[in-house]
Amino acid sequence: MASSRKSVSSVESWLQELKSAKKTALVQDACKKVHFVFTNGVEMVEEYDLKSNHLLVRKWRTKTTLGAAGKWEFEIGEQLRPVPSLEAEHLRESNLNPIFMRKDNKQNFQWRIRNLPYPIDVYSVTVDSENRSCIVRTSNKKYYKKFSIPDMDRAGLMLDQSALTLAHANNTLIITYKKPQEILKMERLVQQEIQKIKASKDGDVECNPS
Repeated sequence: MASSRKSVSSVESWLQELKSAKKTALVQDACKKVHFVFTNGVEMVEEYDLKSNHLLVRKWRTKTTLGAAGKWEFEIGEQLRPVPSLEAEHLRESNLNPIFMRKDNKQNFQWRIRNLPYPIDVYSVTVDSENRSCIVRTSNKKYYKKFSIPDMDRAGLMLDQSALTLAHANNTLIITYKKPQEILKMERLVQQEIQKIKASKDGDVECNPS
């Protein structure tokens, strides 16, 4: 669904895709959960806090090559992990491994990487403009992560190194990218579209509580 075009028309194209999608909404667990089905069959679910309209979750699903529903892939938020059975306990991924997730606020894109105990001066985050991505490195070569900002791709905007800041606390690296004005405007327009959707209190919007 992302676009690599670098013009205002990309914002307009994304808004048009949202308008053209089949949309249903459900109010549940103090959230408004909106289910989009795009013309190409791709599904997107977004969860908004009912009081603040803050986006808590965005996830995507495409069909498999055989036409079955695929797994949900989280763009924002985190999938709840099931409690493992005793038999599967020894196969469970270590809870000491770094855990990468995105959790935005109104003014910033933000990512948190838990289980990174190194001091703040060990980390660096740089923009790879050619590949439209950000790269996290540690000087001790203990961690490396490359990630994109799909919102910026959909809006056709270039990444800006000066928009990135780092913080570290409680073994968690916090990466913040200040949202440009074009993104803030786009989010306002998207919210206007979402407000038009009549939400039910019962339904089958497939969505996990955040």
